[in-house]
Amino acid sequence: MSGAPLRLATRGSPQASTQAAAVADAITAATGRPVELVIVETTGDRRSTVPLHTIGGQGVFTKEIQLAVLEGRADAAVHSAKDLPTTTPDALTVGAFCARRDPSDALIGNRFDELPAGATVATGSVRRRAQLASARPDLGFVELRGNIARRLEQIPDGGAIVMAVAALEVLGMTDRIAERLPIDRFVPAVGQGCVAVECRADDDAALAALGVVDDVTTRHAVEVERAYLAELGSGCSLPVAAHVTDVGLHVFLAATDIITPGETPVVFRETLTMSGVVDDDLELARTAADRARQAVGWSG
Repeated sequence: MSGAPLRLATRGSPQASTQAAAVADAITAATGRPVELVIVETTGDRRSTVPLHTIGGQGVFTKEIQLAVLEGRADAAVHSAKDLPTTTPDALTVGAFCARRDPSDALIGNRFDELPAGATVATGSVRRRAQLASARPDLGFVELRGNIARRLEQIPDGGAIVMAVAALEVLGMTDRIAERLPIDRFVPAVGQGCVAVECRADDDAALAALGVVDDVTTRHAVEVERAYLAELGSGCSLPVAAHVTDVGLHVFLAATDIITPGETPVVFRETLTMSGVVDDDLELARTAADRARQAVGWSG
């Protein structure tokens, strides 16, 4: 199979373009169809020094890429699944949830138990701040933005930065990791470690091409995680997390995105046994979200 190139829209950062190139190579290897990348600058890229939770969280890395597909400048949009809003534009569909890389968070600098009292941790994620503060209320936090290379230059003296292991895997930089954080205590963001690819819902040729990189197991897991997030009506700018493992569905919610130094935040953390039946697991996720909201007294 060959023909006109399949055009994949992606951000231009090293991580985004590298993971998009991997998708492109996999499609070409399986179908023979040539694939080319279309680089798109997003709001999140243009405002790289502004904390994510102040500029809208989810959507700031995806809207412009989706628009490239809707306007016909690209055939598909490649995203880190954790950046993808739970509401998909009517004309688009997720044609592939690619097989997941390591979904866990990692510390770079010092290991968690080796951080001295009052140490500073750099992260732009309120989810990560809430989880770390619930275990170590003595820690202080500062913002962390920029591409991977820039973030690795911002390790506080005596402290650490937090990054997704998958991002480091994409760029071959896992040697910088001091410690992978356990998923049951530090639940990853919804979709973390997965690459999602959207296309127009009526584009049969694009859907067929993306079908060769769609991973059934990852799709089930990420759709369940996204159901939890959708029920809360929140985005990645809020302290919420969900992740599916062989053990079950791990969920997390904090009462607030404001972390007060020295105080332990009110959080909900639970692991639920899944049935493996899609509809049942989606309902389980939605029920868990309701229970989480009630437990922390958060109206959403």
